[in-house]
Amino acid sequence: MASSVVFKSFTGLRHSSQEHPKVLHSHTNPISSFSYRRFRITASKSSPKLQNRNLRVAVIGGGPAGGAAAETLAKGGIETYLIERKLDNCKPCGGAIPLCMVGEFDLPLDIIDRRVTKMKMISPSNVAVDIGRTLKPHEYIGMVRREVLDAYLRERASTNGAKVINGLFLKMDIPKKGSENINSPYVLHYTEYDGKKGGTGERKTLEVDVVIGADGANSRVAKSIDAGDYDYAIAFQERIKIPSDKMVYYENLAEMYVGDDVSPDFYGWVFPKCDHVAVGTGTVTHKGDIKKFQLATRNRARDKILGGKIIRVEAHPIPEHPRPRRLSGRVALVGDAAGYVTKCSGEGIYFAAKSGRMCAEAIVEGSGNGKRMVDESDLRKYLEKWDKTYWPTYKVLDVLQKVFYRSNPAREAFVEMCADEYVQKMTFDSYLYKRVVPGNPLEDLKLAVNTIGSLVRANALRREMDKLSA
Repeated sequence: MASSVVFKSFTGLRHSSQEHPKVLHSHTNPISSFSYRRFRITASKSSPKLQNRNLRVAVIGGGPAGGAAAETLAKGGIETYLIERKLDNCKPCGGAIPLCMVGEFDLPLDIIDRRVTKMKMISPSNVAVDIGRTLKPHEYIGMVRREVLDAYLRERASTNGAKVINGLFLKMDIPKKGSENINSPYVLHYTEYDGKKGGTGERKTLEVDVVIGADGANSRVAKSIDAGDYDYAIAFQERIKIPSDKMVYYENLAEMYVGDDVSPDFYGWVFPKCDHVAVGTGTVTHKGDIKKFQLATRNRARDKILGGKIIRVEAHPIPEHPRPRRLSGRVALVGDAAGYVTKCSGEGIYFAAKSGRMCAEAIVEGSGNGKRMVDESDLRKYLEKWDKTYWPTYKVLDVLQKVFYRSNPAREAFVEMCADEYVQKMTFDSYLYKRVVPGNPLEDLKLAVNTIGSLVRANALRREMDKLSA
């Protein structure tokens, strides 16, 4: 990648989450505490003051986006509701998080299963390149289980005052147009599961002033505001319990496989968890063949996972680009619902949590800590800030995917490039810290030359293979 980062250090991380979340939160990371103290409240004087109540916001979806949004809202004086159907949700997800997320979101270290410091990028011809030589002693990629991370963020939101509802969002009534209805509430319809009505639940309604859609790729909130469709990938993952002697190999190592056999437009992975590995793949263009690609991924890793037992099978859609519309009135989309998953790497956890927090911050700021009504212009500040901060990252990764995932020779060239230390440094720095700045001009030039060379060699190889098959 032709980008690098501004280095940030992380100190004061907690080592245990066994205490009550309130106690945990009192020992916050200095970085996250500092950024929250600097948060400026600049509610417009023209915004109508709310009488005898605070602003009411419903967050639909309890993943990283919803949990981060609900916590920020509750801490900012907003009357907050978080609606999530599956409180034991385990989304099929590689589960990799960047180092900066641990600091920014004040995560306890014991919810991180593994600290990956080594990666193997494996080409279609099974050439393996070791990645991670440029990592500093304290740097790593965190591996988490989504059921653990999501539950922790929801619990912390609840501790800070958000009301967590075990419910299924069905639809919402949107205020009619017209000046007389400009501040009318959104009426949410949902089924609540509190154990009293058995498996059928109880139909309920809730009036709120603002709605944040954090309900994933199949977002019902997005459908409610006619947010439009997007291309999506199918991610398929198996959790495999492998013998303990084989688990030692994956103690701090993750593997990524590329090739037409494992995916025509993505990659296969083996990521370590607490006591098992997650083996998966994804595709946009050939969804019907996903099980065939998954079998190929297992076969590529066969010797290293031999004797393993599949303990869980998961599949889920992953958006490929932002939705055409991410905001309408006082309804905003965040995380997968908005389409915030990067091309090439398929990363979404950090961007989900970050977008949820940024959207919530815009609401807290616009409402003056919940004392005033907000409108679309307040929520639009979140979108403007998001696009300005992260659009370059999405664009670069989109280009990389189009260049290097288009054929096996191009993938061979990509893996060859990954052996370069400068490429590794740029890649890990950009991933770990999410701070993109220009790289070293001379090294960037060398990288460009090496990239062209790799692609030329790849095309020459393809021509020779075509001759043999003619």
